[in-house]
Amino acid sequence: MRGLLILCLAVVPAFAADRPNVILMMADDLGWGDVGFNGGEIIETPELDRMAEGGLVFERFYAAAPVCSPTRGSCLTGRHPYRYGITGANVGHLKARELTLAEMLGERGYATGHFGKWHLGTLTADFSGKGPGRKPEKNHMSPDMAGFNEWFSTEFAVATWDPYDPANQHGGGKYDTRRFYWQDGKNVTDPLEGDDSRIIMDRALPFIEKAAKAEQPFFAVIWFHAPHSPVVGGPEYRARYSEHPVPNQHYYACVTAMDEQVGRLRTALRELGVAGDTLVAFASDNGPARQGDPEHVGSAGPFRGFKTTLLEGGIRVPAVIEWPKRIKPGRTGFAAVTSDYLPTLAEVVGTEVAVELDGRSLTPVFDGKLASRREPIGFQSGGQRAWMEGDMKLIFARRSKVPQLYDLKSDPGEQEDLAGDRNGEVERMHSALNKWMKSCR
Repeated sequence: MRGLLILCLAVVPAFAADRPNVILMMADDLGWGDVGFNGGEIIETPELDRMAEGGLVFERFYAAAPVCSPTRGSCLTGRHPYRYGITGANVGHLKARELTLAEMLGERGYATGHFGKWHLGTLTADFSGKGPGRKPEKNHMSPDMAGFNEWFSTEFAVATWDPYDPANQHGGGKYDTRRFYWQDGKNVTDPLEGDDSRIIMDRALPFIEKAAKAEQPFFAVIWFHAPHSPVVGGPEYRARYSEHPVPNQHYYACVTAMDEQVGRLRTALRELGVAGDTLVAFASDNGPARQGDPEHVGSAGPFRGFKTTLLEGGIRVPAVIEWPKRIKPGRTGFAAVTSDYLPTLAEVVGTEVAVELDGRSLTPVFDGKLASRREPIGFQSGGQRAWMEGDMKLIFARRSKVPQLYDLKSDPGEQEDLAGDRNGEVERMHSALNKWMKSCR
């Protein structure tokens, strides 16, 4: 079926024996235009900009969904959220039957660790910070159940500074430390202070160092909370943006603090002597939250839309992949998606995957052999649906039966709807979208 990739690798590539280390970093609600390497001029992101100078910047990189939980699952499974079963934030859980990147790489001898925001199920079977409506007994899926040997994780968002401070607690309600960090199945009850991105990196780096010194390949998932609400900036970081309104100071500060930890990670890899053969990816889980709330001042750059929408601003996210041994620095217009991580790494390590995947391997892009995507990309979220073929994008707004068609090459801001002039193309793309949606069901 068009748009559906069934990956079965019978030939192990020659480079597979290297088993590169893999680190997948993800920001939470970071906009395409928030980073310097995409032209952002307000927020200081020098470390990400340096990573971009040494890696491959994707000008068209898409989150599989415009909200966080569905996208996170696509990173680990290579499958669209409507195929593997998490269709919205705080909805369902990652199923035990799903093959995850942690399981796949663990079988190849990798040490596997998860650090930061999980959001793919509850961390225990008897509690959820979202309340009994989250049905923790039904939706229990912690990182270890998904193949991670070590984990330091939260069920959902926590504040970006002093996360254990009751004044910063996400979502209100009764204060309970079980709403915050858990480490390898045990609740961390001692209050953790300061920058939350540093708190996460403080746990990720010892995991990486231990594996590197043992000469064991490692797979580390580092999912920051910044800049998701509660957006709280540390005083020293806020001081850099004192000329801006206070809400903006907090947002800009927590992004810069996260950026600092990216630099700390890259420095550690060099000091450990493993930077050259470590694939490090950075992206966001969706576009910036809708502006209007004082906390939400993120930028989607030139794109229309925001988090929760399938417009470009909701799903096109900042992204760079660095692997010095394999990838030459540069920029690419190739349309990649978070579902591409698993098939890419499956090919890299020479693992056969015989489940239905929505992603494709990016190794030809790494090698400069492929400049444009041949496979379409489908999206579903909250009553919206969209279908991309090359530069053309068909989109149906929430609960709308009226299609819109945009040429993203000439109109990346999605201002000129071409649907009325291209009925044949709309009908063909709509038919392909419907077939793909049926395959997900």
